[in-house]
Amino acid sequence: MSAFEADDWARAQAMPSAEEIQRVRRLIDRVSGDLDNLTAEDRAKIDQAVAVVRRTRTVHLGMPRVGQPLPGVRPVRTLP
Repeated sequence: MSAFEADDWARAQAMPSAEEIQRVRRLIDRVSGDLDNLTAEDRAKIDQAVAVVRRTRTVHLGMPRVGQPLPGVRPVRTLP
């Protein structure tokens, strides 16, 4: 069922509160300010670390892999 078809209480529970949104915005502003105060060397290290995390995340968040079935413990016998 889409969010538009959900009951009012479900929609209200799924949406973040105004306070939660404000907290996240303050955190983003603080982190952005801290990044602006870094040296070029420190900023380059962070950029490199972010690139590694993004590359790893892209690999692991793809479609789930389905493994090959395990072989049987006992081989199948054919009668002569």
